[in-house]
Amino acid sequence: MAKLSVEKALLRANSYAKKGDIEEAQKLYHAVLQAFPKNKRAQQGFAALNKPKQPTATQGPPQEVINHIINLYKQGQLQQALKRTEILIQQFPKSATLFNIKGALLCGLGQLEPSVEAYKRALAIKPDFADAHNNMGIVLKEQVRLDEAIDSYMKALAINPNFADAYYNLGIVFEEQGKLNEAIVSYRKALAIKPDNAEAYNNMGIVLKEQAKLNEAIDAYMKALAIKPDYAEAFYNMGKALKGIRYVKADQHIEDAIISILEHKTVVRPIDISLAALSLIKCQPKFKDLLPSEIRIKSVRNFEEISQTISTTPLLLKLMSVCPLPDLDFERLLCGLRSFIVKNIADITVDCNLLKLQSALALQCFTNEYVYDYGKSDAEALHKLEEIVSNTLKNGAQPEPHIILCLASFTALHEYEWSDLLQNNDDIEDVIRRQITEPNEEYALKQKMRVLGKINDVVSSKVRQQYEENPYPRWVNLGLRRKPASISQVSKELKLKLSNKGILSLDTPNILIAGCGTGQHAIGTKSALQNSKVLAIDLSLSSLAYAKRKTQELGINNIDYMQADILQLRSFYRQFDIIESVGVLHHMDDPIAGWEVLVDCLKPGGLMKIGLYSELARKPVVDCRNRLAQAGTAVTVDNIRSLRAVIAKSEDDGSKQIRLWQDYFSMSELRDLLFHVQEHRFTIPLIKDCLNQLGLEFCGFEENEIVSAFKQANPTKDAEYCLDAWLTFEQDNPKIFTGMYQFWCQKI
Repeated sequence: MAKLSVEKALLRANSYAKKGDIEEAQKLYHAVLQAFPKNKRAQQGFAALNKPKQPTATQGPPQEVINHIINLYKQGQLQQALKRTEILIQQFPKSATLFNIKGALLCGLGQLEPSVEAYKRALAIKPDFADAHNNMGIVLKEQVRLDEAIDSYMKALAINPNFADAYYNLGIVFEEQGKLNEAIVSYRKALAIKPDNAEAYNNMGIVLKEQAKLNEAIDAYMKALAIKPDYAEAFYNMGKALKGIRYVKADQHIEDAIISILEHKTVVRPIDISLAALSLIKCQPKFKDLLPSEIRIKSVRNFEEISQTISTTPLLLKLMSVCPLPDLDFERLLCGLRSFIVKNIADITVDCNLLKLQSALALQCFTNEYVYDYGKSDAEALHKLEEIVSNTLKNGAQPEPHIILCLASFTALHEYEWSDLLQNNDDIEDVIRRQITEPNEEYALKQKMRVLGKINDVVSSKVRQQYEENPYPRWVNLGLRRKPASISQVSKELKLKLSNKGILSLDTPNILIAGCGTGQHAIGTKSALQNSKVLAIDLSLSSLAYAKRKTQELGINNIDYMQADILQLRSFYRQFDIIESVGVLHHMDDPIAGWEVLVDCLKPGGLMKIGLYSELARKPVVDCRNRLAQAGTAVTVDNIRSLRAVIAKSEDDGSKQIRLWQDYFSMSELRDLLFHVQEHRFTIPLIKDCLNQLGLEFCGFEENEIVSAFKQANPTKDAEYCLDAWLTFEQDNPKIFTGMYQFWCQKI
């Protein structure tokens, strides 16, 4: 061994010794002594490592050794950190710190019972070790030994009354036990000690939302985001709370937070928080005179003032670009602006404010599928503009951006024969992407889509044609679960009552989404269940292509899309652990026949989620559909627009009800609501009969506001699993299932 390599070996051995890696240090000292038996530094180092220790109750390794292990833990090198900790415990068998570290490492490795034993060893050495009591509580909570976890946290707090983390962890357990007031108290105490704990504010917001204190919940999330501006969990939870909020005064901070939420592609479905956002905008003084009645733009100057107002309202521009605006006041305003632009385009001053407004307006109209009505004079002005653009492109020139954006607010650009001649630029970039690039991508995906076979059923063919013409629904962003969970965890959250619990231990569930539409359902399910593999089928190739494009855009894997009719699935010779079919069976010629096929495709003990229309809740829709049938109204775009205009002005209860639904504000959803080629509706007794006939057990409705309302009216234990009790509840609350019955069942 050369002199230089000896020096390196000794330095490295010394470093290993300081880190507590005795075995590696011994190897190096031994190697040096084999080559140079009289090397004093090697002799001294080796002797020091093998010198018998006389440990005491307080004796432990140097802090730098502890820090090294902690760094390994932070880097995720848990096995390596555990190995070094166990070697050090041999040297320092009465170090409470080492046993505490060992407990944390074992917990991180999922070895919960050994972790508890390590904490017990730490506390046997040092009974007043507050950190060990707190950490023990964390493991006990993971084992769902909640009362014991509380006891551990209380012991930690008795030792250290200013232990913020113990109060925080105590709040988590109280929250899990449903002791919401106690959870709030614990979180407040944690924050009084440690005001910069963003997680405590976030958790407190969750509890406040559970208590229906939505404004207080929003305030808690805002405080979490003030501490941690990129806190995705707080954005996600705030989005859920905003769904039920309507503001009565302006708040710029909340507006900014909502913009940040909308910037994320998977935090929230924008339509879910649109009414909260629009209510905030309406509180701004500059909008008070614009919205109460139909807008009348009197002059170019008046138009430019209104344009300035909208183009300097970032929240409104953002919302217009990502979802239909479900508000008639804003619809009238936007229709008035669009009409003025197309008829006065030669006189309008073109600047950045106008282009921002036009771009957002074009995206809004594309997203709502051009559901806004317009008159004959608008159509004539539009036709003239179309000729100007066509001639300009034929002559090898490019149209002005404001003219292209004007056309894009009336017709999707990809529908024009000349669309591939347009050159992109910053002013029209977003509109070109959404109205040309993405539809072209969908067309290419449609050509490659897997097909199970020819769709022969007459009703299925008609339904398919409807969704080829209007893929349902068009969407931009959506809300996904922050972290995928196991079936067991999801079942627990949904509070499903299962007679066969075998499915809860399944690690890699195979899932069928029967009728996936444009992908929201399939993507949501895949993101919620860990290690899941999803097959998503639909009748419409256009819908499937949209779904696949959005799936690729979001970087989501393990969703396989295929065109198929539910009636064809028996020929597929495949069974699934979970089948979800929401809003689909009631559009089949024989819903029970389709449901039977799905049951045949479900493994014994498998779970099924079904969504069906309610006869009672759909009464306003049925009345409107009957009136349309009597009038012989044909299903055309112009007729749907005209119908909307009638509904907008009507004062009958049915029209008022329909105006409150999001479906009213987009073409495909309104067509689905009022002009669907096939619709059946169900009652709870009929659902009960179907479950018995098909060999399915009712496991519970989706855990949401409906179930919470039911529980308040029916506090008896397990009442929510009794369909007879639900029948009484629906009769007392006929609008409760306005969306759908959405429930889970299990194959016996």
